[in-house]
Amino acid sequence: MTDQQLTAKTDVDLAQPSILSRRSPWRYVLLLAGLAVLVLLPYQIYPPVAMDILCWGLFAISIDLLLGFTGLLSFGHAAFWGGSAYATGVIAIKTGVPFPLAVLGGAVFAMVIAVPIGYLSVRRTGIYFAMVTLAFAQMLFFIVNQWRSLTGGENGLQNIPKNFFGVEAVETDSFYFYYAGAGVILVGILIAWRVVNSPFGRVLTAIRDNPARARALGYDVERYKIVAFVISAGLAGLAGGVFSISHSFASLQEVGWTTSGKVVLITVLGGIGTLWGGLVGAGVVVYLEDYLASAGISGIAMITGAIFVLIVLLFRHGIWGTARNLVREQVIERRNRPHR
Repeated sequence: MTDQQLTAKTDVDLAQPSILSRRSPWRYVLLLAGLAVLVLLPYQIYPPVAMDILCWGLFAISIDLLLGFTGLLSFGHAAFWGGSAYATGVIAIKTGVPFPLAVLGGAVFAMVIAVPIGYLSVRRTGIYFAMVTLAFAQMLFFIVNQWRSLTGGENGLQNIPKNFFGVEAVETDSFYFYYAGAGVILVGILIAWRVVNSPFGRVLTAIRDNPARARALGYDVERYKIVAFVISAGLAGLAGGVFSISHSFASLQEVGWTTSGKVVLITVLGGIGTLWGGLVGAGVVVYLEDYLASAGISGIAMITGAIFVLIVLLFRHGIWGTARNLVREQVIERRNRPHR
């Protein structure tokens, strides 16, 4: 399935005004509900798993910024997630700075390597763009695997410290670390939301819908794509850095192609072009994988694959996208209902 086919599913929805963009009660209700879930999540499930959900959720949001709002399907975003995981780990081990600074350094590293990759990739579209990004990610995988003196090679980068301004509770207890890490993830989510709801984000949507027309209107399409690509890489790097700090470990799996495929799956499950769908998709996939592994059930990939097929068949616009459309239909129907 190409990126045009994937994003085509969201065209009709994005052409309609969002009820969340207005000063409606729904907007505040959903925001309060989201914050409540964020605060209560470690009380309901194991805190490290809750942290993983947030990290993968921000990772999926970074993919959605490219796929849902710019029309670019990247199969190489593990380079930025995993590259930042290693960079964050190296910074934390070598310097001993508080982990938010190490994560920020990892995100900057991801954005730096995204500049040449984006410059060479955005001149291609469709499956060719996906393959070019995948090729660059595999190159980074090879470098990480061979540079054993820095990355640990196949053994990975171990014992990454969780330094946090000398606050022992955060550094030693995963429950309190969750709230410190969630603050960093929340910053990334707010950045993504601001980008999507800015004039820059509107141009990205125009480029996704009709790049030839956007170019005719005077927009430098390639430059906008590169900037979106770098921002998306920075968000993925932010998520990958927190992930490596949370696990105190960075492995080759973080830069592998399966990680790129998994985050695309999470984004599609949540709903392309919805932004918040990434968090929903991450919640479903990460919790399901943890539940099946804890129960000792084998064939996790087969079960999650079957559930993915069912959700795609039953929820054409993803879980969040379908729910949003149902709410929107109800609101429009109520508004159009004749008053007695």
